[in-house]
Amino acid sequence: MMELRSTLGGRIALTATATVILVFLALPILVILVTSFSSNAFGSFPPEAWTLSWYKSLFADGSKWPAAMSTSALIACMSTVFSLLIGVTAATALTRSELPLRSAVYALILGPLLIPSIVTSLGLFLLFEPAAMLGSPLAIALGHTVMAAPIAVLILIATLRGIDERLEDAAASMGANRLTIARRITFPLAAPGMIAAAIFSFITSFDEFYISQFLSSADTITLPVQMYNSLTFDIDPSVTAVSALLIAGAILALVLVALVRWLGSGRQDSLLSVETATGIAAPGGETV
Repeated sequence: MMELRSTLGGRIALTATATVILVFLALPILVILVTSFSSNAFGSFPPEAWTLSWYKSLFADGSKWPAAMSTSALIACMSTVFSLLIGVTAATALTRSELPLRSAVYALILGPLLIPSIVTSLGLFLLFEPAAMLGSPLAIALGHTVMAAPIAVLILIATLRGIDERLEDAAASMGANRLTIARRITFPLAAPGMIAAAIFSFITSFDEFYISQFLSSADTITLPVQMYNSLTFDIDPSVTAVSALLIAGAILALVLVALVRWLGSGRQDSLLSVETATGIAAPGGETV
């Protein structure tokens, strides 16, 4: 009985501790969300009155926020494409080939995550400045790729390692070439991981500040840089509304990743059962 009470008390204490920690971590987010509806121009908490005026001002005539959002979205899309190309290539090489010095290559790919962002930003500035590419969306997207690609590689490595290689071996034993195996087996099974890598790469690029600050110009201002300028040189309560929208976007992205993973779960087992029962490859490599 004493052991049962001790176990029950430990579970209650663990639950209470975990709840307090989660509330503490989520409290700043809740404060921003509530403050974005405050009528006080200085963003007081708790709000004295409620209003939607800060959200309306984001898209008012003469507002700088729509241009900053569209610039960040364009750069993030370009960076996502670059990150996926690098991620798929690197993850495939690290998991599906006997790559020499694999540990060194793996450490080199993950290096940008260990180096302070401001150091990377300074290096990119010194790289692009002689080429007169400062302020170019392409240069900023390439800079963001340095930070986003390692995340995509990590996700895709975990995804490819989770794919049963017996499916690929079975397809190869029946005459399928590498392209057919990748198109019919590997990529369909890796689709949830690729979507997750794309989402996290997009978020990483969209929220990146240091690289954007070093590489941007007066005509190319991303959303994080615009937020920094609004907080540094002016008191703009619209920043709280932008922050709330970013939080909502991050939550939506996490929900989308969870949904994709849920829809993709069980697909490998179903494909394995179908291949085992009916998978016969034609001599040209196509399954019939």
